[in-house]
Amino acid sequence: MGSFVYEALPMRVVFGPGALASLRTETERLGLRRVTVLSTPGQRGLADRAAALLGALAVDVFAGARMHVPVATVAAAAEAVRAADADGCVAVGGGSTVGLAKALALRHGLPFVAVPTTYAGSEMTPIWGLTENARKQTGRDRAVLPRTVLYDPELTLKLPVPVSVTSGLNAMAHAVEALYAPDGSPVVAAMAEQGVRDLAAALPELTRGPEDLDARTAALQGAWLCGACLGTTTMGLHHKLAHVLGGLLDLPHADTHAVILPYVAAFNLPSAPDARAALARALGGDAAADKDPTRALARLAERLGAPRTLRELGVRHEDLRRVADEVLAAPYANPRPVGRAELDGLLERAWSGT
Repeated sequence: MGSFVYEALPMRVVFGPGALASLRTETERLGLRRVTVLSTPGQRGLADRAAALLGALAVDVFAGARMHVPVATVAAAAEAVRAADADGCVAVGGGSTVGLAKALALRHGLPFVAVPTTYAGSEMTPIWGLTENARKQTGRDRAVLPRTVLYDPELTLKLPVPVSVTSGLNAMAHAVEALYAPDGSPVVAAMAEQGVRDLAAALPELTRGPEDLDARTAALQGAWLCGACLGTTTMGLHHKLAHVLGGLLDLPHADTHAVILPYVAAFNLPSAPDARAALARALGGDAAADKDPTRALARLAERLGAPRTLRELGVRHEDLRRVADEVLAAPYANPRPVGRAELDGLLERAWSGT
């Protein structure tokens, strides 16, 4: 076995059906006394429920979180937190809300508790992102990690199937990239393989029965493991593409990940045999996985009814060159070299569905 470094991230995880009931106890445990509850407009009802559970600890609800964390949204949230004299936050929702809490932690030192309601996995990573003037800047800083994460599968029972599917594929993308990251380890590889296995088994089940608590629990566990992998490894071409497409074209984050996952995997896995073998094992429910896990990924996305092309997301063909320019201007580490010709070909396939 080769040499490696593994650094565990300092977060407390409370997992299980009904975990939301411990929200006040977990918040008090951190010494917080005045918190602002964060959510998107669509999650306002759940934010109000969280505020009710917090009782006197909740001093405000800010329901203005937005996809890709625009700097204007962060400024508005920071003003609301200041006006409420809050000493921390509770982020209830998916990647947009957790991303806002991260930005507040980064810029204003506010600790937060995360209550994920999707499979995005952002709560498990020190990665932050801010979008300004159609460009998404990302970075890593442990200061943006939540102090505690409450995973309650019951909160995902009403998550619409299309959102569940794209969010779950988004999570799988974290694990796929972690498997070929230059700073991987046996610990990360084990978590990544199990995370993909959990999600690949659970997503078809919850599409058939969205309120199947066992499937929802397995999916949330898989998302946790996949997010934890991303939190401790270097991102590659897949995430660079997703960040550029999202920031430049304002595409839906999870949908973008879902579309490009099989295309980037097909490009990278021939140069990452160990990652390819791990994915083949994790996707073993599909007989084709033994020969080609990228086809298994594509078939899974098709079975789940996920979007398959960038064109479906509204990307115009003439946008592809701008996307390639942005990616090549500041590339991420990747197991296979990425030049203009290779990237143009990959984007063309992802746009057309070839």
